[in-house]
Amino acid sequence: MKQNKFDQKFYLVREDVLPEAMKKTLLAKELIDRGKADSVFDAVQQVDLSRSAFYKYRDTIFPFHTVVKERLITLFFYIEDRSGTLSKLLSVVASGGCNILTIHQTIPLQGRANVTLSLNIAEMEISIDVLLERLRSLEFVEKVEVLSSGA
Repeated sequence: MKQNKFDQKFYLVREDVLPEAMKKTLLAKELIDRGKADSVFDAVQQVDLSRSAFYKYRDTIFPFHTVVKERLITLFFYIEDRSGTLSKLLSVVASGGCNILTIHQTIPLQGRANVTLSLNIAEMEISIDVLLERLRSLEFVEKVEVLSSGA
């Protein structure tokens, strides 16, 4: 039986066994959330973490209370660089009842860009499969991947 690519395993891990970079990522995220850091750059400097490590882990590690309380999903898109594509993409996400938590878009190269969205889907009015189908049907979306899910 083929495993559904949306089925992902999650683990509850004690803090003392986490790598330092993951712990510091959590601290940096907390500084940003609490307004104690004005930017990612400021937060990572305060906790002595590289920005690349922060971006590597930021959408994959969450405090336990956050995942229990909220249903989170991170989507990665390959899109064509056209005027208005990000706006249309976000409109489809919002129309499904998702709360957009973070948006990251790369600089377009050779007519293509990557977009990463972290979403709270606790109040989503449709299934994840329907949302993904709608997103994949957009003419400028080449590919959608589910990077992580706390759903």
